[in-house]
Amino acid sequence: MQTEDDGGPQEGGPGEGCAAESRGRIVMLVDNGVNGDSRVQKAAASIAAAGWEVHLVGCVQARRKKRWTLGGANVVLVPQPPRHVGPRFSIVRSTLRRPLAYPHPEVAAYRRRLVQNRRADIAAARLAPGFGGPARTAWLAARRVTAKAQWFWVRLRGRQTKSLAKARLNRNSPLERFTIAFWQKLLGDRSWRVLDRGLWDWDSAYRGTIDKLEPDIIHANDFRMLGVGARAVRRARAKGREVKLVWDAHEFLPGIRPWHDEVRWHPAVCAYEREYAGAADAVVTVSEPLGDMLVEHHGLRHKPAVVLNAPIIDGEPSSGDRVPDLRELCGVDRDTPVAVYSGGSPQHRGLIIMIDTLPRLPGLHVALVVPRPDGSEMARLLRRADELGVRDRVHILSYVPFDHVVPFLSAADFGVIPIHHWPNHEIALITKFFEYSHARLPIVVSDVKAMSEVVRDTGQGEVFRAEDEDDYVRAVEAVLTDPKRYRAVYDDRPDLLRAWSWEAQAEILDGVYTELLPAAAKPAPEKV
Repeated sequence: MQTEDDGGPQEGGPGEGCAAESRGRIVMLVDNGVNGDSRVQKAAASIAAAGWEVHLVGCVQARRKKRWTLGGANVVLVPQPPRHVGPRFSIVRSTLRRPLAYPHPEVAAYRRRLVQNRRADIAAARLAPGFGGPARTAWLAARRVTAKAQWFWVRLRGRQTKSLAKARLNRNSPLERFTIAFWQKLLGDRSWRVLDRGLWDWDSAYRGTIDKLEPDIIHANDFRMLGVGARAVRRARAKGREVKLVWDAHEFLPGIRPWHDEVRWHPAVCAYEREYAGAADAVVTVSEPLGDMLVEHHGLRHKPAVVLNAPIIDGEPSSGDRVPDLRELCGVDRDTPVAVYSGGSPQHRGLIIMIDTLPRLPGLHVALVVPRPDGSEMARLLRRADELGVRDRVHILSYVPFDHVVPFLSAADFGVIPIHHWPNHEIALITKFFEYSHARLPIVVSDVKAMSEVVRDTGQGEVFRAEDEDDYVRAVEAVLTDPKRYRAVYDDRPDLLRAWSWEAQAEILDGVYTELLPAAAKPAPEKV
C-alpha cells in the first residue's frame, strides 16, 4: 500500500524499520516512479529476500514523499525535480544571431499582450462619453501613433525571438555546433554543467533521503542516478563512512536515439556519464556486447557483470490479485488470432507496422500493452487504424504488475518486437524478448542484431526486415500457419528458459554485492 508523508525526516538511522540482522544496507536509485520499471522492482524484492536491507528510492510528481513496501524492500518516492528540456532558459538572447530577439519567448508573448491592451484602451477612450476637443484629439492621436509603432516593434522582435528558438533547435546550425564544441573543449566531461544544468536538480531531489539512510552500497540505475550516487558516496566518505557504488547501465548512452529535440541534451548527458563512470566500484549491465562497449568507451577496470532483465518464473504472483485475461480485455474468443506488443511506444519502436499491415492480415487482432494508453503515440496509432478501417481490431491495454506479465501475455498467439535499427537496439535481448519467451509465444522480431541472431538460432520465431511491411506480413503468416513448431522450442530447451529467469540473474547480482562487502557473504550450508 502506498502512503504519503510530509517529507520530514522519517527515513531513520541504520536498521530502523528493517530486520535487525541484515547482510548490509543497500539503497537502489531510479529516476522514475518504480511501478513501471520491472527490473528495479525485481531487483529490490529478490535482494531483500536474500537477506539484504533494501531501500528503493524513486521519484513522483507530487509535493510530498510516497512510500510503501515491495516484498521485503522499502520504497520511497521523493518529489520529482522540474523537467527542463535542456538547460533552464534555453532560449536566451543571442546578439550574434538575432540581436533584436527577446530573452525568452514568454517575454515576447507578454510584450504582445501589453501592446494589444494599450491599443484596445486607446480605441475605448475614443468612444468614451465627452470625447472631443482639439487637445484631447491630438493627445489620443499621438498615443495611437506611439502604440502602432510599438506594435510593429514588438512584432519584429517577436519574429526574431521565434526565429532564434528555431535556430537553437537546428542541429546543423554552425553557431550551435560551435557553442557545444566550445564548452566541450573548455570543460571536457564537466561541460554538462553548462549544456544541461537541470541535471543538478536530480542530486538536490535525492541527496537528503540517501544521506539519512546511510547505505553500505548504493545501486544507481542508469546515467542520471550514476551522478547522484557518485556524489552521495563522496559525501559519505568525507564523513568517514565507507560506501560502495554499483552502476547498473541499462543502455549504451552514446548510441541511443535522443529523447527530444534539444540539441544540447545528448552531448550533456554523455559528458555527465563519462565524468562519473570511473567512480563505480562495480558495474552491471544487460548484455555482453554492451558490457564490452562500456569497457572500451569508459576504460572500466573490470568487465561488467551481466544481469538480464528476465522474468520471475518460480512461485505465484506476489500481488495476490487475479491475473487479468488479455483476451477478455480485448473482447475476443480463443479462436481469434492475437498479436501482442508489450513495452514503451516511441515511434522508433516501430508499432506503426502492426497497424498498417492489418488490412492484409484479415482476422488478426493487435493488443498493445503500454505504460500510457492515453498518450499521444497511442492516439496517433488509433487515428491510423480509423483511416484503415481496422479500429475494431486494435486494443490498447495498460501495464500489469511485473509478476503478472508472463501469464498475462501467454494468452496471445505471438509476440512482436518491430523495433527499428538504432545502435543501442542492436546489442541486447530486451525485456519483452524474455517475457514473450517465458509466455511460450512465437516471436516476430525485426532484424536487429542480437535478437534476430537468437531467434534464428533457437527457431522460436521469425525475423523480418525492419520497417518492411511485406516481410513483416510474411513472418506473421508463417507463425500463424504453424505456431506449434515455434512453441516446441521452449519444451525442447528448458535450460534456455532457466538461464533467462530472474532467479538466475538475482544470484549474479547478489554475487556483485557480496564481492563488494565480503563480510556479508552467506554462510555455506552445513554438510550433513
